[in-house]
Amino acid sequence: MARYLWQSTLLALCLVVTTVVRAEPERFRIDESHVSVGFLAGHARFADVLGQFTDVSGGFVYDAQTQTLVSGRVEVAAETVFTGHDERDGHLRGGDFLAVDAHPVIAFEASGYEPVDDRQGVLSGDLTLLGVTRAIELDLTLNRRGDHPIGGADTLGGSARGTIQRSEFGMDYALQGDLVSDAIELIVEFEAVRQDD
Repeated sequence: MARYLWQSTLLALCLVVTTVVRAEPERFRIDESHVSVGFLAGHARFADVLGQFTDVSGGFVYDAQTQTLVSGRVEVAAETVFTGHDERDGHLRGGDFLAVDAHPVIAFEASGYEPVDDRQGVLSGDLTLLGVTRAIELDLTLNRRGDHPIGGADTLGGSARGTIQRSEFGMDYALQGDLVSDAIELIVEFEAVRQDD
């Protein structure tokens, strides 16, 4: 009986060790053809202007079993801002707003992830815009993980939402009278592909 108990305990320990070994962080690369970084900016309280950036890249290291984000970085090419209106887009690229010549990259450096349940949590990190870095939080939903129907790659898809105050980054043009809102709503949709080391 004692021998049986010892063998059972040893087997259980082996299973635990195997589980721990398998719980390793995985590296993901954002699929640049399936990522959207958009924003909503209020215009004189009449309506919101919807815009996006068309050049986004980055990746992250994530342990799905423990829901731990090890690291992550996303870079956005500021000059690729697009709202569907050429004159407005030119203005956004200039010194009143994004100043793309002096600050060509908008960067987000992830610092942590706090899960609420299996699919939702709060993503925290530092956003650098116009050379100013501020801590922000995004509500993140992990939509699905599985083999992609096109090509079969191991893919993780998610949606993130949050709000920043542009004045905190030194962008104060047209704040008076709320001509352009201080609060900018962020909209992020992404698919990320697991990378083999």
